[in-house]
Amino acid sequence: MSTVIAQPRPTADHLGALLAGQPPLAPSPWAPINALREQAHTALGALAMPTLRDEAWRFTDLAPLHRLTFQPVLPARPGNGLQPADIAPFCLEDVGTRVVFVDGVYVPQLSSPPKDEGVVVTDLPTAQRTHETALAAQLGRYVSLGDNVFAALNTAFMPDAAVLMLPRHVALAAPVHVLFVATQAGAVSHPRCLVLAEAGSRATLIEDYVALQDAATSAYLVNPVTEIVLADQAQLTHVRVQRDSLKSFHLANCAVSVGRSACYQSVSVAIGAQLSRYDLRVTLGEGAECTVDGLALIEGSQLADTHSFVDHAQRHATSRQLHKCIADGSARAVFNGRVMVRPGAQHTDSQQSSRNLLLSGRAQVDTQPQLEIFADDVKCTHGATIGQLDPEEVFYLQSRGLSDSAARKLLTYAFGAEILERIPVPSLKHQLQQHMLAHTGGQP
Repeated sequence: MSTVIAQPRPTADHLGALLAGQPPLAPSPWAPINALREQAHTALGALAMPTLRDEAWRFTDLAPLHRLTFQPVLPARPGNGLQPADIAPFCLEDVGTRVVFVDGVYVPQLSSPPKDEGVVVTDLPTAQRTHETALAAQLGRYVSLGDNVFAALNTAFMPDAAVLMLPRHVALAAPVHVLFVATQAGAVSHPRCLVLAEAGSRATLIEDYVALQDAATSAYLVNPVTEIVLADQAQLTHVRVQRDSLKSFHLANCAVSVGRSACYQSVSVAIGAQLSRYDLRVTLGEGAECTVDGLALIEGSQLADTHSFVDHAQRHATSRQLHKCIADGSARAVFNGRVMVRPGAQHTDSQQSSRNLLLSGRAQVDTQPQLEIFADDVKCTHGATIGQLDPEEVFYLQSRGLSDSAARKLLTYAFGAEILERIPVPSLKHQLQQHMLAHTGGQP
């Protein structure tokens, strides 16, 4: 007899209203998925939607989300009838493998398989057939559910996942592109991504969120979770791009475990959604390295919130972080960067910088660099700046023949381009640079 996984009883708060619109999922044929969903449903029973009274959300008001009613993604034929031409504007010519999910559903006919032997880039059910033990041991083990309502919501209603598995000492010559496409207005989806990199492996991953709908009418909710596990001496460059509809909501969590002497390099770019939030947690093992760079480019009434937590759990680890925000109109950017040095994590070397540019008197940036040190032999610095364009720099460019408007546009472009230059994928970098030019109205 078939059964369904029970939902927690809806409550009177906004979380209950959101849950009421989510139908129970049929049980998975794979028992670990059912166990994860049940665990997440239990966690949801004790959680509520964050409010401005919660310290981690005191600058990010979810009231616009509460005013909408979201429905689950409607069942449709695979890919919702999309053809390769429909996603062509988002395809990158210099990637080796592409995995496409449309409204959370894996679409093999829009995807391209990996060419490297032993490398797995596919959906969860396909990967589970050949790597059941490894997936069961890692999936859902790194993102906390007990204090994270959106991670718990994703896990409770997880329909599938993009899976990247790298064998020992395999180095991918070309990037892997995981493309999540939203096509249904008024829907809520829960994308999932799992990366398992064995010892000595190396790759570049592009995690890309896009929309095909008309931006004027596409209010929807995307609630992704990504888990990345790097074994000893593995290396991953992780480029994350959020370019959802300007009417959408994007609430994401990412947890990264970096093994001994492994290296994690991240560049995240947020340009879409009326309200977006990205929570990144990186845990560093002995001798591990991480570089975490980010750019939020927002205007109008957009709100972009980035929270990062770099956890120096072991000794001799190194971290570097540079996060930039460019806010125009009445937009608001939030950055909270927390670095913790655990007891015993001697010889830690950490630097964090938050730099922010206001293009309008109505724009706002709230930045909170935080440093917690529980070891005595460390080298750690952090800092933050918020300001407008430097009048002296504008004057210098004017003295070289540029108009006031052109000078300001060029300086704005240069401010953000520093982050984009760190993306090691030429075609993607070019797309984002073109968006930057359109945003600033200038020429490089």
